[in-house]
Amino acid sequence: MSDRHFDQLATRFAEKIYGGAKGAIRLAVLQADLKEALPERPLRVLDIGAGLGHMSLWLAQHGHQVTLAEPAAPMLDGARQRFADAGHQATFIQAPWQELLGQLTEPYDLVLCHAVLEWLAEPHAILPVLHQLTAAGGWLSLAFYNRDALVYRNLLKGHFRKLRKNDMAGEKQSLTPQQPLDPRELAAQLDGKWQVETQSGVRVFHDYMPVEFQSRAELTDLLEMELAHRRHPSFAGLGRYLHWLCRPV
Repeated sequence: MSDRHFDQLATRFAEKIYGGAKGAIRLAVLQADLKEALPERPLRVLDIGAGLGHMSLWLAQHGHQVTLAEPAAPMLDGARQRFADAGHQATFIQAPWQELLGQLTEPYDLVLCHAVLEWLAEPHAILPVLHQLTAAGGWLSLAFYNRDALVYRNLLKGHFRKLRKNDMAGEKQSLTPQQPLDPRELAAQLDGKWQVETQSGVRVFHDYMPVEFQSRAELTDLLEMELAHRRHPSFAGLGRYLHWLCRPV
């Protein structure tokens, strides 16, 4: 298994996702968490695996100095165009995470690592790099594909044979991540290096709704309810993604 980078097909898929409720909910939860936690001053921000630049552009619009690092040229081109259309400046680096320490000389106040770990051959190998790239007193915004949610989804569908095989990886050409993360294993890897300050679920109920109910629901209502329940003790852990805000120890 190798790290998965995104081609033109995946770029179009990402654009489609961000044009609908799934992407809107994801952005709403991430932005709400960051608004709540970050100080009200300009920050140096590094977005690793920045994709099409949605989160980076939002941060730039709030006065932060943003660097986008993305290994896939189609994704980075889309991010450049998004910034150009919005009239904002940023630094763009086409590089995988393994090359960043050789290119970046100073740590950042805020490091974003969203929907990256689950596409890596060895997800936990990036954690020491994230630690070096985050300034003392800074923040790591870590969002990852939640294995628990995938297990629950397969239980609801009656895919018991798949669960018995304990094979949660997507197919080779699938856009289901190749390494969904067990949150307990990840927490153990973070222990001693990071303090997890807040934990939110992303899409804690939307993806479990019957399609006919999804189609009838107003986006404003979906966003309100997802935000209201993103840290609910019973529902947060069912989020398709989990968002953890961490401070280096």
